[in-house]
Amino acid sequence: MKLVTIDCIPGGQPGAVLESGEILHLARAASPGTAETWLPSHLRDILGAGSEGLDLVRRMVAHVEETGEDAREALRASGALLPEGTRLLAPLPSPRLIVSVGQAYRGHVAEMKGKPPSEPHGFLKAPSAVTGPFADIPLPPQAPDMVDYEGELCVVIGRDCHNVSEEEAMACVAGYMVTNDVSARDHVPMIGKASTTPEARHAWDLVHMGKQYPGFSPMGPALVTAEEIADPNALELVTRVNGAVMQQANTDDFIFPLARVISYFSQWYALAPGDIISTGTPGGVGYGHDPKVLMRPGDVVDVTVTGLGTLSNRFVAG
Repeated sequence: MKLVTIDCIPGGQPGAVLESGEILHLARAASPGTAETWLPSHLRDILGAGSEGLDLVRRMVAHVEETGEDAREALRASGALLPEGTRLLAPLPSPRLIVSVGQAYRGHVAEMKGKPPSEPHGFLKAPSAVTGPFADIPLPPQAPDMVDYEGELCVVIGRDCHNVSEEEAMACVAGYMVTNDVSARDHVPMIGKASTTPEARHAWDLVHMGKQYPGFSPMGPALVTAEEIADPNALELVTRVNGAVMQQANTDDFIFPLARVISYFSQWYALAPGDIISTGTPGGVGYGHDPKVLMRPGDVVDVTVTGLGTLSNRFVAG
């Protein structure tokens, strides 16, 4: 099942993508006097209802998939069935928590001339950086010259998840999304120049701050529920800039499998439904190319992950 947030009111409303590509507006499609009218107005809260919430949406989708054209035409007329291409927000436009994994792929660690970590490494990313799957991304006026792309797979948590084992971890996953961990690289050279621990710590702080600007986390287009993805550790990821392939890798290049990553971060964070783990980027980032490929106004970055769809975001002057 593919779940989206429709850009129809401030904050959006949940929808589901049909096989035809049309989008079922869940609130408008709810049958009066049934449990369907109970559905929360935000996707995060539907996930918070656990299997009951998702199963209710599945039944609504299945019912519409089985209806004839006359019934679908009535849904279109009422605004409950929207056309493919309807404007979307990020599936989770205001997440509570985003954990971003760094140094996650062998190829990316090698191109950045680093050493593979002995355990997962990560940082928090500001929810205010989240934007829609087809939104324009402003180049920050205070740091416009070294902006880079990082195509990534996201894990969306579907149940309370704290200090879980690797064996338990994947049962905590609601689904997956695509993201681009956009990064201003201005301070990356400071890492190599650092001669003391405080200097190195300050450099890394600035590198992570360069990922927090508004619009630097486009996500979507859909949250694809976990049962749709047979093996998230074997997905193809491709990033294109103006149509040219820049990143092409498989998640089998992860240094740590997803179960290890989820279990590791759950030792500290009390993860909850709708929380996001952005699982890091493979080799091929713009900073790693020679010459470097850095974003300029008008550049379009597409990130595609097998079974999850494609983000397509244009950079504009801030």
